[in-house]
Amino acid sequence: MSGLFGIWGDNDEIAFHTMMEGLRHRGLDSCGSVSGNNFRVGHNRLAIMDPENGDRPIYNEDETLAMLSEARIYNYPFLFEGLSKRHSFRTHNDSEVILHLYEDLGPKAVEKLDGMFALCITDGNSLFLARDPLGIKPLYYGKDGRGVFYFSSEIQGFPYQVGEIHEFPPGTWYHSKYGFNSYYEIPEVKPATDCNVETLVTEIRKTLEKSVEKHLLSDVPVGVFLSGGLDSSIIATLAAKHLSPLHSFTTGTPGSPDLEAAEEMSKHLGTIHHVYELTADDIADHLPIIIARLESFDQDLVRASVPCYFTSMLASQYVKVILTGEGADELFAGYSYYKEIDKPETLARELRMSLNGLHDVGLQRIDRMTSSHSLEGRSPFLDSKMINLGQRIPPEVKLKGTPPMEKWILRKAFENELPDSIVWRKKEQFDEGSGVIGLLKGIAQKTFPGDSWKKFRDERPRVRLRSAEECFYYRIFERVFEQPEAVANMVARWSERALSM
Repeated sequence: MSGLFGIWGDNDEIAFHTMMEGLRHRGLDSCGSVSGNNFRVGHNRLAIMDPENGDRPIYNEDETLAMLSEARIYNYPFLFEGLSKRHSFRTHNDSEVILHLYEDLGPKAVEKLDGMFALCITDGNSLFLARDPLGIKPLYYGKDGRGVFYFSSEIQGFPYQVGEIHEFPPGTWYHSKYGFNSYYEIPEVKPATDCNVETLVTEIRKTLEKSVEKHLLSDVPVGVFLSGGLDSSIIATLAAKHLSPLHSFTTGTPGSPDLEAAEEMSKHLGTIHHVYELTADDIADHLPIIIARLESFDQDLVRASVPCYFTSMLASQYVKVILTGEGADELFAGYSYYKEIDKPETLARELRMSLNGLHDVGLQRIDRMTSSHSLEGRSPFLDSKMINLGQRIPPEVKLKGTPPMEKWILRKAFENELPDSIVWRKKEQFDEGSGVIGLLKGIAQKTFPGDSWKKFRDERPRVRLRSAEECFYYRIFERVFEQPEAVANMVARWSERALSM
């Protein structure tokens, strides 16, 4: 987790400094930049790999190319083996393989990367930007009234003169001479019809275990979020096979289901477990910074972000990298609304659409809340091999039983490694299991008692506010952003995603 930002077409030192300070929280270890007559690009670094020598920018051998990146490249050892035979490496940082691949292959280099990244490469005459296939790492761009091009890891990184801001599409690269080009789409694979359950179970276990193992690549301490739900418990189980001791972290209100289930799972695995017990005062005090960092007022996203924020705050005291269970619901049909879909082929399409939309909901939550505490979040379920496997698994075994049990095949894959009370635990959202929803509703009702929120809503018809709670979040949103309506245009609305039925 780091912050990437820049200006192309001008060398405005004041605007650049504004961008650097706006993203300071994303990387507190160092700052670096490259500039010329007509550009200035920069980077705030959180040091994970090669902390001593991996500061940005990284240059190629003759210093004709400079790279700044927020990246974690999991196939770094494989790529390094080949590239080191014809290139001299300056660091032991995994990101350096990107630069030398680009020397050899140009923009096609990004197709060889297995990881999460937002990156910038320049030779002083041209600018190259790219974002990872799923959009795990954030990136935005915009122009000012003169046509000067700006980019930033977060919306709040842009200076005031930038007009309309756009999300840089996942799986896309940009070259200042050639424009935007898409290089990846989630494979649209017809699910297998003749798969044996035991075969699938074995393949899921092996693929996910390999993913967790490579997501542990780090030169700094790694821990796990552990809510006691299925997804985080599986990740913790697999991580515990490679890390000892393993630190686990959870947040919730006293007596909430997550705290109890996480404690049970921690004892089962023998982790060093850390708990943050939430209060209404905690949430009220931190909501402005949560909404500012999240860059959203969406009710569902804010609800899920609150426990994630506090868990990240707790974890940052012990580790710099955290593994999460993000992506399992979209791969294996974990949300309750999937049960409304009665045709397997329709469910398969909906799951693929959910994965395509993760970058501005679940992944935005993980990125923003972890980065608020200079923590790097990683999601092993979203490994490319897991994505491909998920597309091949028949929808009929993702939802199975009467009534349908969500993520059935994933539960079967790990039923012998987790306590029954965990593996067959009913699905709960992060905000539900932690007990946060009740606290948030209570706080919102103090600001908008009764139907008073409806007047606030009607005065802002373009924002489409749907409850007293969401009006409360937008009220904070208006106060933390100088141009709230401009930022609001970038806010994804989870509840408004149309089913592909």
